[in-house]
Amino acid sequence: MTAIALDRDAFTAELDALKHTVRSRLGADDLHHRTKIERWGRLCSVLGYATAWIAPNPLSAALISQGIFTRWAMIGHHTSHRGYDRVPGAAPEQTSLRFAKGWRRAVDWLDWIDPEAWHHEHDLLHHYRLGETADPDLVEHNLAWLRTSSLPRPARLAVVAFFMLTWKWSYYAPNTLRAKLDLPHTLLGMFGRHELWIRCLLPVLAIRFALLPLLFAPLGAWAVLSVWLNTVLAELITNVHSFVVIVTNHAGEDLHRFDEPMHDKAEFYRRQVVGSTNFATGGDLNDFLHGWLNYQIEHHLFPDLPMRQYAEIQPVVEQLCAKHGVPYVQESVWVRLRKTIAIAVGDASMIR
Repeated sequence: MTAIALDRDAFTAELDALKHTVRSRLGADDLHHRTKIERWGRLCSVLGYATAWIAPNPLSAALISQGIFTRWAMIGHHTSHRGYDRVPGAAPEQTSLRFAKGWRRAVDWLDWIDPEAWHHEHDLLHHYRLGETADPDLVEHNLAWLRTSSLPRPARLAVVAFFMLTWKWSYYAPNTLRAKLDLPHTLLGMFGRHELWIRCLLPVLAIRFALLPLLFAPLGAWAVLSVWLNTVLAELITNVHSFVVIVTNHAGEDLHRFDEPMHDKAEFYRRQVVGSTNFATGGDLNDFLHGWLNYQIEHHLFPDLPMRQYAEIQPVVEQLCAKHGVPYVQESVWVRLRKTIAIAVGDASMIR
């Protein structure tokens, strides 16, 4: 098949036109969709805790995990990106102006990651330095020490497994705060800083791992212990779940990384496509389990859109990429996990 030469101006103009079209149609349907997904997540949490006191069990833990995942990957993520700031009729607490600010963090997004640090590290540095060494989430660069280590392959795989189980508090919480405070890239040193404990670790430890289990004290010590054990199991599950659908977005031997900063909008658009991958798309349940991160290409092209709009524009973006000869990668999340692990342990390398 003959390669198509990229007409940078035409590609940029068509994507700009698509962005303007989408922004002009934002409205009540986007808010209704956000509310529906928010309720799905809350329902998972309620059902999880409503059964967690009976005994430690994977079902309660999985429901609690999905509730946690919903608050971060769907509601917190897209709200932080200002995805609902332009939607007519959006309440202040549904926008980046008030969401998870001050006391609202306890009800909007109580997680290990400080919301302001997340906005700086993810929304700004990662999105606008995608695939560069300055991208704080570039797997191939961050794990260069593991890729080149003398550890046997099973040991390197064990390191990846450890990060899958713990990465929100062992990597994301300290790394986002480090980026926000503009500190040297030493994650271990972050655990000795009071900012990390006050802004990231202690709020979750106090509420999720102490207060919530103690609320079940009237049902007895076994109920408290069961809730606590299910909370621990939920934490491990949500770490693995979020790792599988987030870390895999921009890693693989068929995706690009870049040695120089981008210089214009055309290059920005091209890099978001060739440096990202989609997973299986379509259907609210499928998208709910993927956290709408299965539309990673569309999200990186237009990061400030509501979740619902990504499903609407995905076929259009794919057609535009085919028309202009820009590689558009879409595979099962499990295939992408295998390719990401290959990058992490040094079995493969990204396109430079």
